[in-house]
Amino acid sequence: MRSFMLAVGIVALGISLVAPIKADAAERKAKSEVVMKMGSKVHLFHSGPAEASKEISIGEVISVYRQATRTGQAKEVGQVKVLSFIGDHYFEAEVVKGDIKVGDIAKSTLGAYLVQPAKK
Repeated sequence: MRSFMLAVGIVALGISLVAPIKADAAERKAKSEVVMKMGSKVHLFHSGPAEASKEISIGEVISVYRQATRTGQAKEVGQVKVLSFIGDHYFEAEVVKGDIKVGDIAKSTLGAYLVQPAKK
């Protein structure tokens, strides 16, 4: 009986030590998740050739989608307006609708672009 109580005590101690670590990890993940709201500047990355900049025109509004983890379906979460070209692989855009997270995909009729926060 004494060894049983000792085992239960050790398990309880282990659980009490591990629980705060899991909660802390979830809190850090939530803090590191960048959400861009209306008016925020973002960069749209494309990995295609430099000619890809001809696919999008300045002022064009593009829908942004997020992949749902449970269903695997893409859901529209907002829209961005293209402001300018930055180098060979980036467009600068502004969020005009919705809340957009890092890793969302902006899709136009001719291509798809990875959304990233603008460098300050």
